[in-house]
Amino acid sequence: MNFELMASMMCANYSNLGKEVKDLEDAGIDSFHIDIMDGRYVQNFAMSLNDMRCIRGLTKKPLDVHLMVEHPLNTIDLFTGSLKKGDTIYIHPEAEYHPSTTLQKIIDAGITPGIAINPGTSVEEVKMLLRIVKKVLVMSVNPGNAAQMFLPYVREKYDELLVLKEQMGVKIYWDGACGADKIKEYAPLGVDGFVLGTTLLFGKELSYAETLKNIRDMKF
Repeated sequence: MNFELMASMMCANYSNLGKEVKDLEDAGIDSFHIDIMDGRYVQNFAMSLNDMRCIRGLTKKPLDVHLMVEHPLNTIDLFTGSLKKGDTIYIHPEAEYHPSTTLQKIIDAGITPGIAINPGTSVEEVKMLLRIVKKVLVMSVNPGNAAQMFLPYVREKYDELLVLKEQMGVKIYWDGACGADKIKEYAPLGVDGFVLGTTLLFGKELSYAETLKNIRDMKF
């Protein structure tokens, strides 16, 4: 069964970021998930533009950049100009007056466009944007912080999106409180990838390589 595993780099050990990237790469991670926060759209600051640029220079693996910022159109060129083809930028539709304009800027820059859907945002609210984007990042926790509890009602959102997946030509990704149980349940249903943070990957006794092997060796 094919599904992607992405490392949530806001959970990494920043005392030696280069080693973290190399260890994750050697362990077989598929991409690096970069959470950018402005302290306004969410009440937290996480990674910065320079963190993103640093990781972009340390690996050839794709970056998945999740912009939790107000009015991303104002700064989108800073991000697209530092990425390469194969990288992804997700925006939150609620954060922009005209999200399709921002998404078009991402497309024009040769970057893969995506949207992130908050737990409180319905699929119906963003349905038309599914015709523009290639990826949908579904938040199973409220955005802004790691180590939050899974919100069970988000299951309905995954069910709705999986029905629309083929029709709209999008890939669906899980972000937040992602344990092995969620992968085992939702990978067979068609979720294309999972962002791994403190629930499963970081701060554990097992090495990154052991954890990723255990995930890929799971019986479905």
